[in-house]
Amino acid sequence: MCGIVGYVGRSVDGGIAGHSALDVVLEGLRRLEYRGYDSAGVAVVSKGAIESRKKSGKLSNLIAELEAHPLPETVTGIGHTRWATHGGPTDRNAHPHLADGGKLAVIHNGIIENFAELKLELLDFAELKLELLDKGVTFLSETDTEVAAALLADIYRNKLAGDTAEGRLTRAMELACQRLEGAFTLLAVHADQPDVVVAARRNSPLVVGLGEGENFLGSDVSGFIDYTRRAVELGQDQIVTITAETVEITDFFGNPAAGKEYHVDWDPASAEKGGFSSFMEKEIHDQPDAVAQTLLGRSDINGKLTLDELRIDPELLKQVNKIIVLACGTAAYAGMVAKYAIENWCRIPTEVELAHEFRYRDPILDANTLVVSISQSGETMDTLMAVRYAREQGAKTISICNTNGSTIPRESDAVLYTHAGPEIAVASTKAFLAQITAAYLLGLYLAQLRGNIFEGEIKDVLADLNKIPAKIQKILDNAGPLRELARSMANEKSVLFLGRHVGFPVALEGALKLKEIAYIHAEGFAAGELKHGPIALIDEGQPVFVVVPSPRGRDSLHAKVVSNIQEVRARGARTLVIAEEGDEAVKAYAEYVFYVPETPTLLMPLLTTVPLQIFAAELAQAKGYDVDQPRNLAKSVTVE
Repeated sequence: MCGIVGYVGRSVDGGIAGHSALDVVLEGLRRLEYRGYDSAGVAVVSKGAIESRKKSGKLSNLIAELEAHPLPETVTGIGHTRWATHGGPTDRNAHPHLADGGKLAVIHNGIIENFAELKLELLDFAELKLELLDKGVTFLSETDTEVAAALLADIYRNKLAGDTAEGRLTRAMELACQRLEGAFTLLAVHADQPDVVVAARRNSPLVVGLGEGENFLGSDVSGFIDYTRRAVELGQDQIVTITAETVEITDFFGNPAAGKEYHVDWDPASAEKGGFSSFMEKEIHDQPDAVAQTLLGRSDINGKLTLDELRIDPELLKQVNKIIVLACGTAAYAGMVAKYAIENWCRIPTEVELAHEFRYRDPILDANTLVVSISQSGETMDTLMAVRYAREQGAKTISICNTNGSTIPRESDAVLYTHAGPEIAVASTKAFLAQITAAYLLGLYLAQLRGNIFEGEIKDVLADLNKIPAKIQKILDNAGPLRELARSMANEKSVLFLGRHVGFPVALEGALKLKEIAYIHAEGFAAGELKHGPIALIDEGQPVFVVVPSPRGRDSLHAKVVSNIQEVRARGARTLVIAEEGDEAVKAYAEYVFYVPETPTLLMPLLTTVPLQIFAAELAQAKGYDVDQPRNLAKSVTVE
């Protein structure tokens, strides 16, 4: 979940022919800071030596350090923004870590699970050969990364001592990776090879950027989008060596391997704030387009769904008799919404599981089980490992993902991309709505294949979905009073959220957003569960958001939820209601009502979620917090 960047450009007579490595790396780190902001660091290769700077805290601290202590201009460099796993967020634990007497620099994303065993082995070896103690076999940090750097240096300096400099760092990386266990991306530079960056990946994201007379590495394409749109996916257990002119890929045993080239279809401006106070605000306002883009091109002129990305034999999908949705956090709430829709349209039993619990309970899967994973980044480690387990058990796997070329889609049988554009803020907004939209499309497609509902009904649902972007925009345009409410509640210590049916996952997501970015106690409950215990939390003045279902429809839960409002209000709660336009009945029981446009019940989460996002963002900003980079969180959780 750290951000990593590597760059090699051209030099002419010792000078820079293209871009400065430091400029490229810092710009990449700026775009990748959402992946980790506990510390940041850079290393460059110049005149046969490694020079490095690193600082705890946000990237601005590193930039200040570089202004005070500049690095030389050069064509080779690596950089890192950290989300702390091993060791606290200190200067000493920041990356890069140096080894081989300061001639080798390493940065790392992930966790080395056997670091303690390797560390003891390296220290024992140093004790036996005391001369090594003068060459850097000491450990200055609490990190597993420094152990990987020491192992790489030991192999480079001792096991490959007779090798020529050319290719030596790549061979050392291959041998080191054969020893490492866990999930990792490693980037390394060595003073002996000043025009080379070597990188390796296992269960952790890494992508190559292809330039003209320069090449790039990044934990995602944001790291080099300012310079090239050509990218190469790397496979599992692969090593890549880049120079200004070449990209060579091998496996961990030195065998030639190949990546898959693709084109990045969004530009740098898509990752900028666009005049909003934060990326989160921008991404909330991006949601009409995110939903529209996810719907675009998914049906033909007759209204029949054509999900070309789902390259699974339709006959196999017709045989599915159980669906399991795997996800974590916000994506899991999208999965809960998907369950209601898929079971309604397809009549297939559907379970929603937290990915990190899934494979540890010995779940029952077979060839007729369809596992649907949901991940914005496509690199969520818990979800990736659950998908791998499902495939091992013979289940069919489909990924709902926002990031082209990421690991989970590559390792799934099929993928449904959400096309929401880059989401930079750590707290997810537009990706959540796009995930729900994609899940609706998947449910309708399965119903179409299986003949569960008539084609005309599918066409009607798609027509209703295509109206959603304009309805979201209407909510955004009328959010002024909601923002005022949020600012007035900046000093609240606790907020509760209630919902039923598809309103329940919306309540959970509303509470999560408030916890993530405002750091106050917030809980979401199924409204019917209230009287079974949670009502004990209600005290005088307790704010309670209630997501009220539509009063329309034969099986409406509207009356029951209105009763829930009365129950908490009778005990002193301050009731804040999200309701459908035209629902006058709730006014008598609510201190505040925010209305959303009418839409069919199953599609309501695409609208009722938006006011809760706006509320959380406005309240957090009123408290003076950075909503884009909430404490202790990272955008992509790439460790288990």
